Amino acid sequence: MIRYNLSCDNGHGFEGWFSSSDDFDRQAKNNLVTCPTCGSASVCKQLMAPTVSTARKKEARQALVMDQTQKETIAKLREMVNTIRANAEDVGERFPEEARKIHYGEADQRGLIGKATAEEATALLEEGIEIAPLPVLPDDTN
Repeated sequence: MIRYNLSCDNGHGFEGWFSSSDDFDRQAKNNLVTCPTCGSASVCKQLMAPTVSTARKKEARQALVMDQTQKETIAKLREMVNTIRANAEDVGERFPEEARKIHYGEADQRGLIGKATAEEATALLEEGIEIAPLPVLPDDTN
């Protein structure tokens, strides 16, 4: 979308949003762009400064995306994941096999972490084996 600063022949300024420059030209030619103040269809584009992305603007956008509550929630999730990892055996690719052994009583109960394909995870769940993925969290930016 493109935002244009516009004005009518009566000097009223306003803005309009268009999908392209051609879209503005087509609508203006067909008298579809009118001044919201006086209704004049004699409308033209005004000079505009380009929008420039700066580091400050980027930081402001990031602040909007992740407020303090969200940061605290992610910190708690990170702590939870670290606790699980610290108290579980990482069996890597053997995860489905080891989870089945524990479920069917062929191995001692213990916490496991490892890797499983989507198909393997679905099969484990269908067998009644309770598993859950560990969340992948964004890196710390502070």
